[in-house]
Amino acid sequence: MKDRTRGGTRWRRFAVVMVPGVAASAAVGVAVAQGALAASFSVSGQQFKVAAGKMVGEDFVQYGALEQNSKGAHPVAVVGVNHATINNLCQSVVVPIPLIGQDVSMVLKAGDKEAVDAKQLYIDADVLKADAEFEDIDIGVSVDDTLKGKGAGKGPGPHAGDKYVPGSFAQQAKKVTFTNAKQRAWATTAGTFTLKGLKMSVGFGKNECFKDSELE
Repeated sequence: MKDRTRGGTRWRRFAVVMVPGVAASAAVGVAVAQGALAASFSVSGQQFKVAAGKMVGEDFVQYGALEQNSKGAHPVAVVGVNHATINNLCQSVVVPIPLIGQDVSMVLKAGDKEAVDAKQLYIDADVLKADAEFEDIDIGVSVDDTLKGKGAGKGPGPHAGDKYVPGSFAQQAKKVTFTNAKQRAWATTAGTFTLKGLKMSVGFGKNECFKDSELE
């Protein structure tokens, strides 16, 4: 399953390494249900899809958290990086309009010529599929110890406002490269997000970056 090359660790599908993170998310859900934690910041009732031809992230962390909206709580695996460059970025959301019985889709694209640049980027997703390569990775560290400069921390640490079980499972790496990445997300936040050549389109119908079947 692992191929150690040039100090890196490769997984054909990132879903393999995400399994412990999803388990950590479930633990957060139990803690919230028992009143031990409040849920994370509120999100909309709409999920959205994000695809990237290639994303290179420096100072990587992944841990379990919980999002809250009007329909309830949703466990997520949070991926955070201090700095990322993204090529061929696509983001889409489909909103059903009951009054007219149609869907409206919004699609954003950028990074086809010049890479998107993001700092302090966090993505809260419940499904992520990609080819991944990690450099200097630690699996099974405490989420509390993932802040770079704090002991052996390598990542940006947990996002401010996220609620997680103290001391729960996390993983970190000096660098991560995702190729052919597809994810279904509830929220994305960044300190700065620079998109040159941004293109946006809105129209009737279901127009997404990829089909649900591509996440299987």
